[in-house]
Amino acid sequence: MTDRPVKHSLTLRGHRTSVSLEPEFWQAFRAIADRTGLPINALAAKIDAERGTDLGLASAIRLHVLRHYRAAAEKGAP
Repeated sequence: MTDRPVKHSLTLRGHRTSVSLEPEFWQAFRAIADRTGLPINALAAKIDAERGTDLGLASAIRLHVLRHYRAAAEKGAP
């Protein structure tokens, strides 16, 4: 993974914010949003509401992506 983070704008509770994630995380985040039937802004708002004040939004999104795929891998494990 050699790509630098890419900044994208999101709208959370009616306010625009920018989040920088590596392209692979953006792709995975969009895929999770698609699979769950949520618009990407709604998924980001959900993650934002659940994160603590000591964790940045970009980090919270990365952890959400990691936990999602880790859970999927555990379900597939014998």
